[in-house]
Amino acid sequence: MSPFPTDVRPVDVYISFPQTNPSATTDRYRSVLKDADSQATERHPAEYMFKDIPAVITEDDDPVAVLLAELDRHGIELALVNLDSPATPRALEQHPDRFRATVNVDPKDVSGAVRKIRDSAARYRVHGVVSFPGGVQVAINDARYYPVYQTCVDLDIPIIMNAGVAGPRFPSVDIQYVGHFDRVCYEFPELKIVMCHGSEPWEELAVKLMLKYPGLHYCTSAFAPKYYPKAIIDFANTRGADKIIYAGYYPSGLSLDRIFRELPDVPFRDHVWPKFLRENAMRVFRLDEDLSPNVAARDPLTAMR
Repeated sequence: MSPFPTDVRPVDVYISFPQTNPSATTDRYRSVLKDADSQATERHPAEYMFKDIPAVITEDDDPVAVLLAELDRHGIELALVNLDSPATPRALEQHPDRFRATVNVDPKDVSGAVRKIRDSAARYRVHGVVSFPGGVQVAINDARYYPVYQTCVDLDIPIIMNAGVAGPRFPSVDIQYVGHFDRVCYEFPELKIVMCHGSEPWEELAVKLMLKYPGLHYCTSAFAPKYYPKAIIDFANTRGADKIIYAGYYPSGLSLDRIFRELPDVPFRDHVWPKFLRENAMRVFRLDEDLSPNVAARDPLTAMR
């Protein structure tokens, strides 16, 4: 195990602004949840999996200021934040050196999802598309995702997708099966995919597919460092140093205090740490481009008009 570096400023590709409504995350998926315990949960449809979920904020708190303070306390230089949050546009405008935009899509509305990506990219410099197959009950290899994938290719924007058995109590084994990426990566060889939220129990299959396909990557969102899968750590330390990307899960399930307290105990080799904490995210999400968040993406269709 190599010492945790103190001279690398991390990038967090899966982080959110704290909310005043404790049930906002559960409300998003309430129509899919059926069991009484999930419907009654106050914070998160998978909160049974987490301990000490960060507290909600009050109406008097500024969510942008709260998140910035958390980033500063842990030396995080850049954070990817989703445009679904009402705080994101202001954060992009006021702190363009600290925040980059992602956009969330639901492929059940195929045309709407494509338009949302293109419209967001025309207004902001979008660096990632996010989708939760289990949450929308559309499989990773479902044809409804294909226009979304092609749009990501056209705009050179990676897609972050939940992979493996999801925490919330709705079907995900046949929807988020990691093997589905085999077909998607084959059909869209230019697509950059970042698997999130574990890929368990198919993390070894995830490694096999990352070896096979250049565009397939993995981020550590929703996992406390002490629970990073062994197959992922071993892969990062050998042939996968360029494929594994740090991601937290603040404030949905994990505090940054816990993450950065446990990170030094992860047995990464010396050469892996800077790639894991920063360099891979900068490359895959094109975060080093000197563009304002309000500069439109290079949309080939827009250029033709």
